Amino acid sequence: MGERAIASNSGSQEERDFELSLRPRWLREYIGQQKAKENLDIFIRAARKRQQALDHVLLYGPPGLGKTTLAHIIANEMGSDIKTTAGPVVEKAGDLAALLTNLSEGDVLFIDEIHRLNPAIEEVLYPAMEDYQLDIIIGQGPSARSIKLDLPKFTLVGATTRAGLISAPLRGRFGIPLHLDFYPVSDVEIIVHRSAEILGVEIDESGARELARRSRGTPRIANRLLRRVRDIAEVIYEGKITDAVAADALNRMEVDTYGLDEIDRKILLTIIDKFSGGPVGLGTLSAAISEEKDALEEIYEPYLIQIGFLNRTPRGRMVTPAAYDHFGLDAISRGEQPALF
Repeated sequence: MGERAIASNSGSQEERDFELSLRPRWLREYIGQQKAKENLDIFIRAARKRQQALDHVLLYGPPGLGKTTLAHIIANEMGSDIKTTAGPVVEKAGDLAALLTNLSEGDVLFIDEIHRLNPAIEEVLYPAMEDYQLDIIIGQGPSARSIKLDLPKFTLVGATTRAGLISAPLRGRFGIPLHLDFYPVSDVEIIVHRSAEILGVEIDESGARELARRSRGTPRIANRLLRRVRDIAEVIYEGKITDAVAADALNRMEVDTYGLDEIDRKILLTIIDKFSGGPVGLGTLSAAISEEKDALEEIYEPYLIQIGFLNRTPRGRMVTPAAYDHFGLDAISRGEQPALF
């Protein structure tokens, strides 16, 4: 595949607009993550009742599960505006200061990939989050002096796929940490039906179930696959997505019954063929398949671990017996090409 069907945050403006058109705007429209949603609903209602800004929220979990969507929902539910940025974009303390000083009372500041903030910039965030104050250094050298600016009471929503990389002082300042996990097939099926209705795509129960089953428990992937399956259904079939149409379309895209694509299979089969099933270090595996270490850890590994195909051990990554069974151990041991679907 030239373009990974389940890529995380990358994509054209058209794809981003497509995802935006399917994004729920209110908590009642948000499907799945029931525990996190119920808790967040209580905290939002309490903040509104007290007419206060919502406490700072940390959203963490694998990519594509709805962290950005939840940030916008929080702003909508609180009746506030939202300003968005990302950790790598905030290069200097002055960049963050400019964002903070442009907030209004009750606004939401959303920082995606917050684990990639520079430690020096985190220092600016601490008093802003705790005391709603901004410390600014005026001048240089011996004549430099610090002044404090009062900030409006705002809500910081941070999103990360790597919660372990957030420093303890920053993590401790979030009053509402919410973990998002992979969705069960039943929830993804509901999302597929909702997206199909918005897009005007005809899909039956079995078609939605087949698509949901291969979506890796990830709404973003389900929506992208739906778009591609729709294309194949319109051009090759009569437009309606059934289980047979969905299965054929997804097989054409090399997305197998577990939702594994070409790169997932490459990871697992490389460990099996070159490293006898492991253990193999992340750096070695990254070099062997020509993929960035961060991409392996953030995008591919969480799902492979979730479905029991891969283990992280102190000595490295190991493929499990379940993965051998999926590919067909006998075929691999004879050097034959395993069945993919």
